[in-house]
Amino acid sequence: MHRVVVTGLGALTPVGMCYPDFWRNLLAGVSGIARITAFDPTPLEVQIGGEVKDFDPKNFMDFKAARRMDRYSQFGVAAAGEALRDSGLRITPANTDRIGVMLNTGGGGIKTLTHEVMVHHEKGPNRVSPFFIPMFAPNMAACQVSITYGIHGPVMASVAACAAGTQAYVDALRMLRLGEADAMITGGTEAGMDPVAVAAFGNMGALSKRNAEPTRASRPFDKGRDGFVFGEGAGVMVLETEEHARARDARIYCEVVGGALTADAYHISAPVPGGEGATRAMRMALRSSGVQPDDIDYICAHGTSTPLNDVSETEAIKAAFGDAAYRIPISSPKSMIGHLVGAAGAVSGIVCALAIRDNIVPPTINLDEPDPLCDLDYVPHTPRKVQVDTAMANAFGFGGQNAVAVFRRYVE
Repeated sequence: MHRVVVTGLGALTPVGMCYPDFWRNLLAGVSGIARITAFDPTPLEVQIGGEVKDFDPKNFMDFKAARRMDRYSQFGVAAAGEALRDSGLRITPANTDRIGVMLNTGGGGIKTLTHEVMVHHEKGPNRVSPFFIPMFAPNMAACQVSITYGIHGPVMASVAACAAGTQAYVDALRMLRLGEADAMITGGTEAGMDPVAVAAFGNMGALSKRNAEPTRASRPFDKGRDGFVFGEGAGVMVLETEEHARARDARIYCEVVGGALTADAYHISAPVPGGEGATRAMRMALRSSGVQPDDIDYICAHGTSTPLNDVSETEAIKAAFGDAAYRIPISSPKSMIGHLVGAAGAVSGIVCALAIRDNIVPPTINLDEPDPLCDLDYVPHTPRKVQVDTAMANAFGFGGQNAVAVFRRYVE
């Protein structure tokens, strides 16, 4: 099977509209969480979120094309463009059918859906946009990347809730290993910052209600956590077979060495007690990567800041890693950017690649009083310089979907 390497990164997040800004602010402990500006949140119980600020699609793509995209597709096209530029991969008639796209999401074009429902209700069926379906469809971000950059290979999208971004890496890895493509533009994108979505998550009791102190609202593994903060953004990697990357003398961030997907088969939103499904995913990911628990130098946690998830993930890590769990640095970028749902795991993979590149682990901010049930090393407040040769990204989604990917320093 082919080895698979990471050659390009693209990130659009609440703390940066490119991956260097995202990484710099993450290491500085900057929070991107604030009062929602996309709409007036005053009627809602939850009024805060992790928004991508000052995003203008004209800066990233043709404006006429952008008008026919939902915001989630615009995010995907923008992040994919950055990843392609970063990789130096040129798409030509000679190679286009050997390049593919795997861009996942949790909800697709939620903003378009709710808007057009209101148009239908208030103005009648003749005023519904003819572009509604191709804007809303969850596969359309992947298709728009293909259209924008002229990619003729396999184009795929999976809807896998909060596990979507990491699942994209695992599925792209499998395709590349089997030789079905030479390069994959892959990751996740989400832009569901809409009053209906925020109200729904809030009514579930899933969201933090710390409206008065938004930068302190997302606090994974902290005793005072009261829910996640809804966010938006995109994360994209260019993955290539080792042969393809070396043939064009590409810079290589790291290698993707394995991953796994499992299901809890338990509940529509709650993790199975004890984290059994997540434990199996981590164990299977280690096995598929050919690494031992002691080989993992960093875990980018799912770490949502919900009472159930953080305890469940802690228990799962202990079960999967045994005694090694207590010496591995673990952190959650959601403490600064919120929960990007379908893009969350994709961004975590980028964090792993950059942690390996720079030998530094970003912090978990707002971890002021650790939950006694979350007693692992969650790197509170400040980043930590540490040798990172192998890193794991966790992503666990509603419905019991679990995805784990493992990244390792590349050695020829």
